[in-house]
Amino acid sequence: MTDIRLTPGDPAPEFTLPDADGSPVSLSSLRGQHVIVYFYPAAMTPGCTTQACDFRDNLASLQTAGYTVLGISPDAPAKLAEFRENDSLTFPLLSDPDLGVLKAYGAYGEKKLYGKTVTGVLRSTFVIDPDGKIVKAMYNVKATGHVAKLRRDLGLDSAPD
Repeated sequence: MTDIRLTPGDPAPEFTLPDADGSPVSLSSLRGQHVIVYFYPAAMTPGCTTQACDFRDNLASLQTAGYTVLGISPDAPAKLAEFRENDSLTFPLLSDPDLGVLKAYGAYGEKKLYGKTVTGVLRSTFVIDPDGKIVKAMYNVKATGHVAKLRRDLGLDSAPD
């Protein structure tokens, strides 16, 4: 079981994962940019759809503020492509079927689900600075309202749109 917990200042674990089209996406290729990496349990489930659509609906303002968004789940690229099409998602969804990246970020482990302890993806979000360091590490986030909280935490809501 992973007990890894990343904290601000830690180097972000490097990764290269296939996107919904099977094309590799590397964190290192985004060096020099602010990156938001969020981990979610499963494409096309209610909570994950809510969260993905929330990122989609806020993507323009996040990009204007200089942030690139990546979503990562254990789903296969074909399922990610279906998720992208169903919900008009406009940011990369990456596939981590062997859970290596999820575990490197501490986003896989024990959690409570309907009162039972289960092992699975911990809904988590990380903000990575242009030098590849963790700025924010948020574990066990809620699917609803998370992007609004993230925007506040990043100081993006101080000015009206």
